[in-house]
Amino acid sequence: MMRHALIAVALALATPAVAQMSASEFEAYTTGKTLYFRSNGRDYGVEEYMENRQVRWSFLDGRCREGEWYEDSRGMICFVYEDSPDPQCWSFRRGADGLVARFEDDPESTELYEARQNDEPMMCLGPEIGV
Repeated sequence: MMRHALIAVALALATPAVAQMSASEFEAYTTGKTLYFRSNGRDYGVEEYMENRQVRWSFLDGRCREGEWYEDSRGMICFVYEDSPDPQCWSFRRGADGLVARFEDDPESTELYEARQNDEPMMCLGPEIGV
């Protein structure tokens, strides 16, 4: 019995912890892709990752927000969008089925999971016109 416990401890220590992606790893994984995210079993949003750390986000409603991302001093990936100058900082890691993103500036620790990806641009509606 003691031997099995020692083997289990040794295996646990030998198994590396799931590491947060660095900015270069994140950039290599995402550039040129469109990723669809889910949270709590529901569709959440889609983001298109372009060259030079440019992004386009939508909550799947056809309205797109242009932005960019950067790495902050904590190693988080932070996004700034055209309609909101306040950065939204996330940590990313590779999960079994793709990216897992954790919103680091949220006391509820929102997590998003990559549901699917493709290399097609997002569908965005044109600007709203009218009175």
